[in-house]
Amino acid sequence: MNTATIKSDEQRVHEKARKSLLYWAMGSMFIFFSGFCSAYIVMMGNGNWLVFELPDMFYLSTAVIVASSLTLYLAQNAVKKDNFKMVTLGLALTFILGLIFCFLQFQAWAYLISNNIFFVGGNVASSILYVITFLHFIHIVFGLIALLISLIKASRHRYTSSNYLGLSLTSIFWHFLDILWVGLFLFLTYNR
Repeated sequence: MNTATIKSDEQRVHEKARKSLLYWAMGSMFIFFSGFCSAYIVMMGNGNWLVFELPDMFYLSTAVIVASSLTLYLAQNAVKKDNFKMVTLGLALTFILGLIFCFLQFQAWAYLISNNIFFVGGNVASSILYVITFLHFIHIVFGLIALLISLIKASRHRYTSSNYLGLSLTSIFWHFLDILWVGLFLFLTYNR
């Protein structure tokens, strides 16, 4: 066996292991959020439930995070063509849209507070809403860190069409967070 084949085999094993760990982590996150959604449904059935409208910022933040997945998709396709400028641009736009998503989440929480919908001292409905949205926000922060690392590496041309595992892992995680938010948003919208 020559050295190139061994290295290639080692790279494939390394890639498979890292992706497996990411999938396990995402599965755990899915179960974690499913538990909170289940608690939401159970508590809603108890009768002491405050019905309130979701802030418009949640609608806008949903559009922003979907757009961020599209810009990241462009970056993923660009790396396969060694288009370094487009990879960097796509990652930068995704990062900026992620920051906008975070800003909109803060705006949504501020709206809730201004309408006397608090995390503590109010109703279980508002408490669970805050928990679900805040925990997703924390995961978004980790996604932003991964995007920033990928952006720095992309700006240094560390990703190529033959080596972009880090970008791929970041993309998988970010798209997962996007799908997770859309699912949570739809859940919260239709379970009032």
